[in-house]
Formats: sequence, C-alpha cells, structure tokens
Amino acid sequence: MLENTKLTGFADEIDTDLHKQIKLLNELSMKYIELRSVGGKNVADFTWEEAENIKEILEKHDIKVSAIGSPIGKIQITDEYESHFTTFKKVVELAKWFDAPYIRIFSFFIPDGENADQYQEEVFRRLERMIAYAKEQNVILLHENEKDIYGDSAERCLALFANLYGSHFKGTFDFANFVQCGQDTLEAYKMLEPYIEYIHIKDAILESGEVVLPGEGDGNLKEILGMVEEKGYSGFLSLEPHLVEFASLKTLEKDVKQRRFTDGEAAYRLAYQSLMKILVYNKNIK
Repeated sequence: MLENTKLTGFADEIDTDLHKQIKLLNELSMKYIELRSVGGKNVADFTWEEAENIKEILEKHDIKVSAIGSPIGKIQITDEYESHFTTFKKVVELAKWFDAPYIRIFSFFIPDGENADQYQEEVFRRLERMIAYAKEQNVILLHENEKDIYGDSAERCLALFANLYGSHFKGTFDFANFVQCGQDTLEAYKMLEPYIEYIHIKDAILESGEVVLPGEGDGNLKEILGMVEEKGYSGFLSLEPHLVEFASLKTLEKDVKQRRFTDGEAAYRLAYQSLMKILVYNKNIK
C-alpha cells in the first residue's frame, strides 16, 4: 500500500445498516469512513440525536470519520442559495461533531445545454462565501469533480483552484467522474496535482460510462496511483465502488444506470481487493 496513506470509503454502499458497514470495515482492517448516509438518510438530514448515536457506535468500534460526504453544491446554480447555505452551516457543525477534518462539496449543476463558463462568477461567489465560513470554523472543503457541475472538466477545476485554492479549499480527485465526462484522467491529474488533497477510488468505461471495478476501466488508476506514490502522497484513498444501486444513489446522480452487482457487501469487498492488487502491482514494478 502507498506508504503513509490511509484507506477510507463510502461504507453506505455496503449496506444501509451501520453495524453491517462496520462489520465489513473491520474485516478489511479499515479504520476510517467517509460519512455520507446511514439508514438511507443523508448526513445533511441527520438529527442531532441521530448524529450522537452514530458517533457513539463509530467510537465503540474505533472507526474515525475521514470526511463528511456532503451533498453541498449539488443544486442548480440557478436555484435559491440561502437555504442551501443554511444546510451547509449545519454540515459544518456535523463535521466538527464527528471530528472530520474535511467536507466534500460540489460546484453546482449547470442547466442542461448551457455553457458552464457563463455561470463562473456566480459559482465563485457562492464558493467564496462557503470558504470564508470554513476558514472561520476551521474545516477544509474538498471540491469533487462531478458530472454536470461547473467543475466537471479538468480545465474548469483548474480555474476553481487557480482562484480559490487555499488552506480551507482543496481538491478531491475522482477517476470515474472524469471518465464519464470524457476527460482524460492522466491529463487531469497532471493539471490538478498541486491541488489534490484527497482521492476517490472509482473507475469507469469511457464508451458507456459504466462504473467498474478499480483498474478495469479507463481511469488509468495504476498509472496515476503510481505517480501519486512517487510524489509521496500521505492523504486518504477513499473507496467508492458505485457498483450497486445503494439507498441514496438516486439522490446523488441525475442519471442512474443499471449497476453490475446487487450485493453491496460482495461488491465492496471486490472493489477493495481490486485496489489492493493495483497497489501491490505498483509496488512490485518499482
């Protein structure tokens, strides 16, 4: 495995039940979770009683939260923003409650058929406000490249970071999301490498957009993770298989495609094994 890196993941893809999630995490010796949903309920919708109970369970099993996998920024750029910012502030409080250093965010959906660049000023304005609050609250926002948002291409991600990157705004690199946007991942990595703080392990096929096991798609995981290791990366690798239609998927993606597997636990285990093979391969070819 990459030295000094920590393995985490979206365990809600294993099962909606937190105890079943933890059982497999323990089996795989994973000590971190990227918290997105529990019981089919998104983290942004947790009551404080639910948050307290979840934290108690995680602490009992020695599982830490690497990041809050929030839905912040997954609204239309033309949607009303104030209520979303209120939700963002709640997510910040939840991140502090779970001792999570990072919050995953997005840069807003662009209306179908319209040029994303025409919304750049509004995207920046909204993100600047969130970054200022993150600085005040001492949390770090991680922008994830995602289909149909402003920051879906490497070029626009670079524009975001060139203008907004700092101690409280950094990047998450997602292989599959770039593939599904027709973006060459090697090109994207070379452009964005100075800004990458966190990495999602997910792969996809360029022609169909189908998400597949890590290393089986067009995401260039072997090559890029080899480059990441050479750089001395010491952050998180977050397993996000997306191989089953898990409970909260329909709230996260506009276009939900048929998934390859039906058993979340089996798919997660296979994705973990595929990642381990890539890491061992890279180690052996040095």
